[in-house]
Order: sequence, then structure tokens, then C-alpha cells
Amino acid sequence: MNRDDVLGQFDLTGRTAIITGGTRGIGRAMAEAFGAVGANVVVASRKADACAETEAALTAAGVPALGVPTHLGDLDATAQLVATTVDRFGGIDIVVNNAANPLQMPIETLTPEAWDKSYSVNLRGPVFLAQAALPHLKESAHASIINVISVGAITYAPSTSMYAGAKAALLAFTRNMAAEWATYGVRVNALAPGTVDTDMVRNTGPEAVERMKAISYQKRIADATEMVGPALLLASDAGSYITGQLIVADGGYAVAR
Repeated sequence: MNRDDVLGQFDLTGRTAIITGGTRGIGRAMAEAFGAVGANVVVASRKADACAETEAALTAAGVPALGVPTHLGDLDATAQLVATTVDRFGGIDIVVNNAANPLQMPIETLTPEAWDKSYSVNLRGPVFLAQAALPHLKESAHASIINVISVGAITYAPSTSMYAGAKAALLAFTRNMAAEWATYGVRVNALAPGTVDTDMVRNTGPEAVERMKAISYQKRIADATEMVGPALLLASDAGSYITGQLIVADGGYAVAR
């Protein structure tokens, strides 16, 4: 293989990617990166102004882009996200389920209302978005779904049992989707970030961030752009023989616990 052959494996030219939670943090980094290597990028977020700003920024960078306000807890909205994407770009090749609800509550204080709020966004929404996109992914020669979970799904996460539980369940769905949809040529994988410098992590408070940094082997917090490499591997032809897998990008957090 020569240089062009190697780099060409990561080329997403002409492919269309939906990225939920794509207006900030990890999702925004992925949106910019996927666009930089040729993808049409559709970002989804609850906030219309954030969608508009991200669409404008990507478009200014030469990326065919669309921002679609979407609440992952609303299944009609996820279906509309798929329909809007197909109407604009003609199909779907990549779905990145990145949006999340980080609601924190100790188990002894859980309420049914909090449970529904957490699981509707962290589990139900991603599963049904993937289902809604499936007919279009079947038509793609390069179909890939990436479910962004969390290192919390595979280790103890203080006061985040609902979030961690939903992400662990999404990992189980990832493996089942990969098995059931392999016959359609659809690859499905999960990415588990560790402590990343995002609003979600900062909102846990400086003490929690320092604790998480101290646990990991690398003793630091990751930049959101450090999740781009694993995501691009899973989304592109470079990962064409990878399905049903979990990539943990956590600086050694999980194994150090």
C-alpha cells in the first residue's frame, strides 16, 4: 500500500453522516472531522440556535451541512431527522448516536420521572434512530453505526447509575444490532470515551474532574478531538472488518479502577 491507499481508507467523500449531540463537545469534533474528510454532515441537537450556528460554521468550512433541531426523547422527531436528512442528501451512510442526558441521582433517590427522562434519551432514542435509519443504511455500500457510550458503562460511576445503566444497555444493543444487521452490510460498534473536556464533564464539578483525572493512567482529561481517531476508524473503510465491538478511549481509566 502507498500513502494514498492508506489515507484513502479514511475518506468519507460523498457519504452522509447523522451526528446527534453534534453541536458541541465530542459530537462537534466528529462533525468537523467527518466534514474535513468529505462527508455530508447532519448535526442534531435540542437547541435550534446551536444547530444553526454549527451548520453555518461547517458550511463556511466548505462542508455540505445541515442542522436539524431534534430531541432524542421524541421518536417522531428522530423519524423526522431521518426523513430530513434523506430529503437533503439522498441517503444515509453513517449514524453516530452521541447525544446524551447526564442526569445524576443516587439510586436511593431515583424517581420514575427521572428514569424516563434518562432512558428516553440515552437508550430509547438511539435504538429507534438506528431503526429508522436502517432502510437507508441498507442501501449504502459503507453503512456504519457508532453508539457513543461511556467508560461509566463498564465501571462504577458515582451517582450516575441511570446514565451508566442506559449506556451499558446501549452496548448490548450494539452487539445485537451488529449480529442482526450484518446480513444487510451494516456495521455497528460502540465507542466509550473516558474523561473528556466537555460541558457534561465540567458540570460534574472540579473535584469530580480531578478525581477522574487522577484515576486514569495518563493522569489527564482528554480533548474532544482525541475521540475523532477512534470514531473515524469505525465510520470509514479503515474499519471495514470491525463490527459488534467496543473501543475504549479513556486514558486507562477503566483498567486502573
